[in-house]
Amino acid sequence: MTGLLGTAGSALTLVAAGALVVLGWSGVRGRRATARLVPTAARALLLGASVAFGTLVTALVRDDFSVRYVAETHSRATPFPYDVATAWAALEGSIVLWLLVLVACTWLVARTVSAHDRLGLGAVAVLGAISVFFAGLVLTAANPFVAVSPIPLDGPGPNPLLQNNPLMAVHPPLLYLGYVGLSVPFAFGMSALALGQAGRAWLDRTRRWTIGAWVLLTAGIAVGALWSYEVLGWGGYWAWDPVENASLLPWLTATAFLHSAIAQARRDVLRAWNVALLIATYALTILGTFLTRSGVVASVHSFSQSAVGPILLGYFVVVLAGSLALLARRGHLVTSGRRIDSLVSREGMFLVNNLLLSLLTFIVVLGTTYPIVLEAVSGAQVSVGRPFFDRFAVPLSWVLLAAAAAGPLLPYRAVRREVVVRRLTPPVLAGLAAGAVLVLTGVRTTSVVVTTMLAVLLVTAVVVDLTGRTGYVLGNRVRAMLRVVSANLPWWGGQVAHIGLAVAAVGVATTGALTTVEEATLSPGEQVTAAGVVLRYDGRATVEEPHRVSQVARLELLGPQGASTPVRPRLNLYDNSTQPVATPAVDRGLTRDVYVSLRRLEEESVTIEVLYRPLQWLVWAGLALVVTGGAIAAAGRRRTRPRRPQPSSVATPSPREEVVST
Repeated sequence: MTGLLGTAGSALTLVAAGALVVLGWSGVRGRRATARLVPTAARALLLGASVAFGTLVTALVRDDFSVRYVAETHSRATPFPYDVATAWAALEGSIVLWLLVLVACTWLVARTVSAHDRLGLGAVAVLGAISVFFAGLVLTAANPFVAVSPIPLDGPGPNPLLQNNPLMAVHPPLLYLGYVGLSVPFAFGMSALALGQAGRAWLDRTRRWTIGAWVLLTAGIAVGALWSYEVLGWGGYWAWDPVENASLLPWLTATAFLHSAIAQARRDVLRAWNVALLIATYALTILGTFLTRSGVVASVHSFSQSAVGPILLGYFVVVLAGSLALLARRGHLVTSGRRIDSLVSREGMFLVNNLLLSLLTFIVVLGTTYPIVLEAVSGAQVSVGRPFFDRFAVPLSWVLLAAAAAGPLLPYRAVRREVVVRRLTPPVLAGLAAGAVLVLTGVRTTSVVVTTMLAVLLVTAVVVDLTGRTGYVLGNRVRAMLRVVSANLPWWGGQVAHIGLAVAAVGVATTGALTTVEEATLSPGEQVTAAGVVLRYDGRATVEEPHRVSQVARLELLGPQGASTPVRPRLNLYDNSTQPVATPAVDRGLTRDVYVSLRRLEEESVTIEVLYRPLQWLVWAGLALVVTGGAIAAAGRRRTRPRRPQPSSVATPSPREEVVST
């Protein structure tokens, strides 16, 4: 019965999605009567997907092993919230969640569309077509509702790695929200192309969708990095794993699109480039889905081999070929905008930013897919590791930081050389001073010094930009700055994200270059100095939980004057696994993280790996700032008619404020 209900919900979703395609396209062709049925079809779409996903979750919570997905991925001992998270812990369930998010986005768009809105109706038709594909996938190759006979009494439970930390209950849904949210601007872009509307109307209507999806995708990547740091026990948070790269690729092109969309909205430049970026971004979300769910790459994140992989690859080819064909057919419309007057301008910096991000995207795509293509063609197996990616990503990241710093200080259109020199001098001097301080204090690692210099340059540029816009202040300077910020929250939200990027970059450079690692073996009662810290081993303990048995090493991190901090790395053995999963222990501080992983735990000794990671918190703080800045940009609006400054606080704007505008 449960399987029939889930299948019925999926079938309703497929029918309603097909109806949206027909109704939306009929509305585009001027049939108002059918266009008025779009909201009704969207509600049916949402109902069907909700029933399908709700049925799956209910079956998991109620231990209904008559459903194949539950029988293969769940167990009675799986605790909350992992029983709910199991709904997206395996292939079929993740596709159902993807479909639900897609349908919810489609419903939200349909609510804003009227019978006279040809652009919106075209977007609904595109979203309906995408929903047809994923609903069809759920009903065929990725059907989780197949009945099982005989019904087992229990199941194996989810992958141990997926129930080892509650972050895994958050990480995939955030990525799905980001991935699927990007389908909305893609749908509007394709609708605008098909209708021959080459203006900025589709950009205005999708601004918040684009930023919101980017924020959620950023948060998903950040949470995934934290999960890797907390769970996998290798001491890091990013390894250029193929599936990690799959989430990074659409993030890079979406970031480029966000910047170039500003240039098009303000100066009507980069029209064709924006459409191409939008096509690339959506296509890369499908490529990422293929890499994650096809099993073609070996990764702790990926699912096993299945029939879904070839279907997703075919869909990727169809989307890419169809979108590019439409762009080629309508190319004369999107190439008729203005040209950039000079690279030494704000829109010029946007273009530089875009080219760098696109180059980095190409490098990551090449390094990620080359082993797959080579094995498919010749059968040879090769791997592309971290050195390849770092060799290109590090210098490109430096140039990106510099471009992000220069952009806000440059006005639109061409600018005189003396103006550029005057505005960039304070940030450059601040960056050089920061580098000199590091060198004088003994930090000679090139990556750390250069990254810190550029980060300080970027932060100083934001401060200089903000103080320059406040004009001549007679009263409270803070109040004047708040007034400037509130007048254009999207812009300043972007600057907060830039600051977060600078902070995270310093954290990445520092932890990557200055981390010290040492392995040690201890007997009970013995203490050792490893990676610059003192640890004492007090023995082992066994902790039994419903879904696992943990062997815990009782270590103490010894500090000055007899102070000590308990450190408890563990090995977790789950019922459905013969190999234990190591969970590290992390002692966090303002200046460092002490990261302790178990390598071997025996009756009379323990072998541990100790990492001393300086300024690790900068990575998490920087990523949090990026997400916060993006959220501010998505929520805020630019006031088109700023209020007149009060005479008591702000006098007439300076000449600099008149030149520089956002």
